[in-house]
Amino acid sequence: MNIDSIKNGIVIDHIKAKKGMEIYRALKLDELDCSVALITNAKSKKMGRKDIIKIDKAIDVNLDILGFIDSNITINIVKEDNLTEKFHVELPEKIVNLVKCQNPRCITSIEKNLDQVFYLTDKENSVYRCKYCEMSMK
Repeated sequence: MNIDSIKNGIVIDHIKAKKGMEIYRALKLDELDCSVALITNAKSKKMGRKDIIKIDKAIDVNLDILGFIDSNITINIVKEDNLTEKFHVELPEKIVNLVKCQNPRCITSIEKNLDQVFYLTDKENSVYRCKYCEMSMK
């Protein structure tokens, strides 16, 4: 299978296998007016299997979403057919409106306009806690 290289854009690499579509939806890549390639289950010496997303346009990517879904992702910025920047995402310290609190007694279940805010409390185990009720979530 051949997927063309991109001239200017972003390659989201080292995505855990089967997480690519989740990232595609979370970043709303279907709303872009450029080519987007989602490669799933690609062979990887390092990971065994991985997903890759290629975006044929320079866009702002929400790093908090990427870090929350998979903190092992690598972002590659391509300009004029050359890799100009490469970096890894990390677990965000705070996430807002990415997930909903599962506690039915949480204030966010009653107050519909209240932001869903979670803070990272255990980096090793990727545990977040709700700002309001402190319910933990992985």
